[in-house]
Amino acid sequence: MPIARPTFDLDLARELTALVYEAVNETYCVTGAQDLVMDGAAVEARIAELAAADIDMVLLLQSTFADSTMALQLAQALEAPLLLWALPEAQVGGRLRINSFCGINLAGHGLRRAGINCDYIYAEPEDAAALDKLRSFAIAARVKSRLAGARIGRLGANPDGFDTCLVNHAALKSQLGVEAAQFELAPFFARARAADASKVAALDAELAERLANYRDMESESAKGTLSAYLALDELVREEKLSGMAVRCWPEFFTDLGCSACGAMSLLSDEMTPSSCEADVNGTITQLILQWISGEPAFGSDIVAFETTTDEATLWHCGLAPLSMCHPDEQPEATVHSNREKPLLMQFPLKPGRVTIARLSEATGEFRLVIGGGEMLQASPAFTGTSGIIRFDSGAAAVMDSIMRQGLEHHVSIAYGDHRAVLEALARQLGLPVLRL
Repeated sequence: MPIARPTFDLDLARELTALVYEAVNETYCVTGAQDLVMDGAAVEARIAELAAADIDMVLLLQSTFADSTMALQLAQALEAPLLLWALPEAQVGGRLRINSFCGINLAGHGLRRAGINCDYIYAEPEDAAALDKLRSFAIAARVKSRLAGARIGRLGANPDGFDTCLVNHAALKSQLGVEAAQFELAPFFARARAADASKVAALDAELAERLANYRDMESESAKGTLSAYLALDELVREEKLSGMAVRCWPEFFTDLGCSACGAMSLLSDEMTPSSCEADVNGTITQLILQWISGEPAFGSDIVAFETTTDEATLWHCGLAPLSMCHPDEQPEATVHSNREKPLLMQFPLKPGRVTIARLSEATGEFRLVIGGGEMLQASPAFTGTSGIIRFDSGAAAVMDSIMRQGLEHHVSIAYGDHRAVLEALARQLGLPVLRL
């Protein structure tokens, strides 16, 4: 919605508005006419137009100065995240022709007082950095929209002493729109034992081709993991779940006779993020990273720091998605290092740029932990899934943040640099950010 006031230079405003529309329309489907909106009645008409469309975000273009009235009118009527764009103008003496920044200054103040989040751009229409910021904001807006109504399946409860995996149902629903749906282990195990034998056999044959050492695994226990995967996949489809948080021990080993790790790996690889120890916030973080990156994400422990080489070690038993294995390597099947039962995935994480994140509740309030680094080419550090990372901020600083901030022991990673989108999402959700 381009807003203006008729006492300013409307010819210049229309020219600049057209340039912004042209630049934005190259990448996005833009709803809303280019006509300048200059009074409350025109705002109401534009609100009706936007409310009828499937929009992810609202771009309020300050084509000229205007007071905060129209911006507040729009923001209070539409729940979509709001981005303000102000346009510079040449300082060559003479008339102040559009006075655009002062307009978003007034709007930003009014929105802040009304408790409404917004973000802003101050740039020429075709500025590359501005369009990058718009892209990050738009992706974050889509993720925010998808979170509202997402359901995470929580199978069982977090183990005693693992307060890092506690779930705050009410806060998740009120602040993110996410529901944590509770399911119990005993009926799930009954479902797993009743899994279709022909589907188990087909999956067994497939993994024999994909995983080295698979035929060395104890067959019944390995098939138990496959049955658990089929039961999880069935539960996800029936309950329309976006992800799973699974109490993986000790009951999977003691009652079902197998590991849950391989089942969660397969599920995550098919874009249903899964975390162990019933870590709902970990699964939500993986879901966010998955939606941003378009690829599976992985929930991991950080188990070691080597400050002399500025490296840290990520590790988990064996639930990383197989797509994170180097394409030139073949992942292996293995057993749990402590419980000695299959099925787990074993491989070193492939090298490349990664983003680290965590929806944290260490302070009693939600905040988003964000970091970045480079996954290095390295041999396996331990059995299971592991990787050696060099954090952008340095190993010592990350270790210090984890301990001094009392952060959770699980972090989530995805390949690529997605920090700008995560920062935009945090602002849209009203979450503080801790940079790792």
